[in-house]
Amino acid sequence: MEEQQIRVGITHGDINGVGYEVILKTLADSRITELCTPVIYGSSKIAAYHRKALELPQVNMNIINRAEEAQSGRVNIINCVDEEVKVELAKPTPAAGEAAYQSLQAAVSDLKQGVIHVLVTAPINKHTIQNETFRFPGHTEYLGSAIGDQADKALMILMTDTLRIAVVTGHIPLTEVPSRITREKITDKLVVFNQALKQDFNIIKPRIAVLSLNPHAGDSGLLGNEEETIIISAIQEAEKQGVMSFGPYVADGFFGSDMYDRFDGVLAMYHDQGLIPFKILAMENGVNYTAGLSVVRTSPAHGTAYDIAGQNLASEESFRQAMYASLDIYRNRKLYKKATAHPLRKQYFDNGGDNEKLDLTQEETDTL
Repeated sequence: MEEQQIRVGITHGDINGVGYEVILKTLADSRITELCTPVIYGSSKIAAYHRKALELPQVNMNIINRAEEAQSGRVNIINCVDEEVKVELAKPTPAAGEAAYQSLQAAVSDLKQGVIHVLVTAPINKHTIQNETFRFPGHTEYLGSAIGDQADKALMILMTDTLRIAVVTGHIPLTEVPSRITREKITDKLVVFNQALKQDFNIIKPRIAVLSLNPHAGDSGLLGNEEETIIISAIQEAEKQGVMSFGPYVADGFFGSDMYDRFDGVLAMYHDQGLIPFKILAMENGVNYTAGLSVVRTSPAHGTAYDIAGQNLASEESFRQAMYASLDIYRNRKLYKKATAHPLRKQYFDNGGDNEKLDLTQEETDTL
C-alpha cells in the first residue's frame, strides 16, 4: 500500500507582513507538492491580494472546507478567517492580529486531532494577536499550553542542518532571567533537548554544550556565582539522567572560536544569548522548531518584516527550510518510535566456539 503523503498545515501569520509572500514563493515550486500535501489555513482572497500586489507567480489553490478533503499534488487552502478583513501591508492592526489567531486556532485544532501531521507557522505580531484566549509571548508558549498539558516541556530550538541552539528562558524580560535560571529548569531543558536530538534529529548519543549566564562564566565568583551554584550542578544532575552535556562555556569565546561545531546542540541561558549568534550565522536558512511536544511545529527564523512587506523583497528560504525540517522531523520520529518499540533483551554471546546465544533469566542478565 502506498504511504500517505504527509499533510502539512500552514498558518498564514500576520496578513500585513511577509507571511503570504514567503508561503506563495515557496509553494510556487511544484516540487513541494511532490514531497507533501500543503494545507493553508487562511483566506484565498487574501492570498490572491498578496499575489497580485507583489506580482508573484501564480499558485493554483484547491479551496476545501476541511483538511480531510486535501488533495495530494495540489496546494490546498481552507478559508477560516473573515473574508472582508482589510490588508494593510507593513502595518500592525488589530484585524490582522485576529486573522492570525483564527488561522492558528483552526490549524492547532486539526493538529491535535491528527488531521494534519505537522504544522508550519508564518510569523505573527506578538502584540496584535493578543486576545482573551491568546495571552502568550509567542507560538512556543501557546503551543505548549494548547497541546495538552505540555507548557513546561516546550523548548524553542533554532536550527540548521549543522547548528541547533535551544534556550532555557525564552520570551521574558531580561531583568527576570536570573531568577528563572534554576538547577531544576536547566536540568529539565537538557533532558528535553537530549531527547529531541535523539528522536527528532536521529543523533544516537548527543553532545550538548551549556553556556554560562555571566560574562567570563562568573570569573570565579567575581561577576556572579550562578555557574558554580546552579549550572554545574544541573549538568551533573542531567548526567545522572543519561545526558552528555558540557560546560559552562563563556558565550562570546564559544561562538567566536567556532566551538559550536564540536557539539550536536547548544543550550543558551536566555533568548538573545542564543539567537543573536544564531541569526548572524544562519539567518537566511534558519528554522525555529518547538521541541518537547507530542506534535511537530516549525517556522521560519524571521519575523513579520514590516519594513519590507509588500515590496517583493522577502526571501522564502527560511520558510522553505521550515517545511523541509517538519517533514524530516516527522519521519525521524516515526523511525525512532519503531526502533524503540520493542527493545532487545540483554543477551550473552560466548566469544569462543560457535558464539551460541544463551537464553538467560532476568536474574542472570542483571549480573552481566
